[in-house]
Amino acid sequence: MSRVRVVYRCTDCGSATPKWAGRCLTCEAWNSLVEDLEGGAAPPARLSAGAPAMPIGEVDAHCSQPQPTGIPEIDRVLGGGLVAGSVTLLGGEPGIGKSTILLQLLAQWPTRTLYVSAEESAQQVRLRAERLGAVRPDLWLVPETSLPHILAAIDQVQPTLVVIDSIQSIADPDVASAPGSVVQVRGCAHRLVSEAKRRGVPVVLVGHVTKEGGLAGPRVLEHVVDTVLSFEGDRHHALRLLRAVKHRFGPTNELGVFEMTGDGLLGVPDASRLFLTDRRTGVPGSAVVPTLEGQRPLLVEVQALTNPVPPGAPPRRSAQGIDGGRLALLLAVLERRARLSLGNHEVFASAVGGVRLTEPGADLAVCLAVVSALADHPLPADVVVFGEVGLAGELRQAAHAPRRLAEAARMGFTRAIVPTNSPPDAHGISLTRVSTLTEALAAVGLAARGAR
Repeated sequence: MSRVRVVYRCTDCGSATPKWAGRCLTCEAWNSLVEDLEGGAAPPARLSAGAPAMPIGEVDAHCSQPQPTGIPEIDRVLGGGLVAGSVTLLGGEPGIGKSTILLQLLAQWPTRTLYVSAEESAQQVRLRAERLGAVRPDLWLVPETSLPHILAAIDQVQPTLVVIDSIQSIADPDVASAPGSVVQVRGCAHRLVSEAKRRGVPVVLVGHVTKEGGLAGPRVLEHVVDTVLSFEGDRHHALRLLRAVKHRFGPTNELGVFEMTGDGLLGVPDASRLFLTDRRTGVPGSAVVPTLEGQRPLLVEVQALTNPVPPGAPPRRSAQGIDGGRLALLLAVLERRARLSLGNHEVFASAVGGVRLTEPGADLAVCLAVVSALADHPLPADVVVFGEVGLAGELRQAAHAPRRLAEAARMGFTRAIVPTNSPPDAHGISLTRVSTLTEALAAVGLAARGAR
């Protein structure tokens, strides 16, 4: 038996070093080294016969067809449902609703399921299931943290879907390390992945997140699973957003929208209406942009606020739901190309509703919202805007413009400010085509306002 020794392992790349350092020498990540144990008795090797090689045309693709979960918003993100033998990692902040949505998923699954509760007692899970209406004969529950006992429960129940809440709380006694350590999380994840593939049973793992919002544990955890889902939202508000960060069986750009209610999480099929429910018209600093999340068009309100900087203080730039670097770039374009004085103003920009605007098609909405706030002049209430803003102040077209305009027309908007090269077909909405940022400002009556 080898001697157990203390090492410091990088949570990003998994490399070990005998001494702690502020920076990993392998991947150069800062503050990523955590104490771990290495050595001890190694688990016995589990050897199996190798898979035979075959022509790719003879591979059966039907076994990778997704099975619907019964929750349309989850199926939208997963591209149809869960695939047999797949492993999905669900991450999110504490209290966001991960256990709630998984219990609802198990309750909707048509055949026998197993919920492994490694953090809560059986009584706590039963009370939540009663509140959600998820108490059913085919839903089995085991409060367990030992990996061999969990595998034994799977052998006993023979489920067609397994949920483990959470991966950081289970441990393998054959691994000489504490539960939640890098070695334990990596070892348990590898074992569960191999069991899922061997049994052909989909497995969903719940993962903790760090204070920066990333998944806790070794980076290899995200690499060994098939799908990584991110469950986002403010637990003090009702809106929840489900995204796929990684998905081997489909796209990663779809968005699922849920609303937290007393009866659990309910899917929101008409997300645009929900995002615009509390919108106030006639207020400076507000612009509506039709954006795309995968194949789903959404109407999102972009808000901006400007405030004069006190003498001698640096101007603040704050962004929520909008990339801070992108906001700084757009402010520089407004300063240089539109001749607006923003250096002596604080600028705050936000995408309302907890949505993250990552596509460049939202650039024009951010710019118009900022100038509207600076000029204290509201945009017309029936106007939507979209388009990418270049460094020369030009407007570039955004993808799938007809789909964006159709959603805006459905929500009652009658006018749209769009780039010149946008496709011509727009039913039920009047288009104003502009080629530069200054033309867009003039089109909404902001040409001379806020200028130097």
